[in-house]
Amino acid sequence: MRMRRILGLALAAATLAGVSAVGAPALAGVSAVGAVSAGAASSANISRDDCTAAGGQIVSRPYAGEACVLPDGTAQPIT
Repeated sequence: MRMRRILGLALAAATLAGVSAVGAPALAGVSAVGAVSAGAASSANISRDDCTAAGGQIVSRPYAGEACVLPDGTAQPIT
C-alpha cells in the first residue's frame, strides 16, 4: 500500500511537471491545430511603424500600455 501511494505521488508530480509516464513531454498528444493555436496565442511585439504599415490601429489599454489592433482582429503589444 505504501509503495502504491509513493508511485501515485511520483506520477502526479511528473504529470504536473509536464512529463508523461513514458518520459515524453505531456503535450506530445496535442494535435497540430492545438499546437498552432498555442503558438499564435503568444504573439510577438510590434513597433508603431510596423503596426500602421500593416493597416493596424494603435489603442491605449489601461494599465497595459499600448497595443496594435490589426485588421484581422488580433492585438499585439507595442514595443
